[in-house]
Amino acid sequence: MLYDGYHFWGMHLIWWFIWIVLIFWIFALPYDIPGQRKKPTPLMILQNLFVLGKITQEEFKERKKILDEK
Repeated sequence: MLYDGYHFWGMHLIWWFIWIVLIFWIFALPYDIPGQRKKPTPLMILQNLFVLGKITQEEFKERKKILDEK
């Protein structure tokens, strides 16, 4: 037998590559992937309120001071 039942070495290596990628994808999926949306932190929410003009600079400083104490 010339190819020993593996349908040429190239196909054998492709299957190994597919399995390695599949296993990596299964284990990497639950972890934090760059580019994934993250929940906004309280400081980010506070900064957004200030940028949108919903709170004044004094309110921003007071609330930020409270967040820094925690």
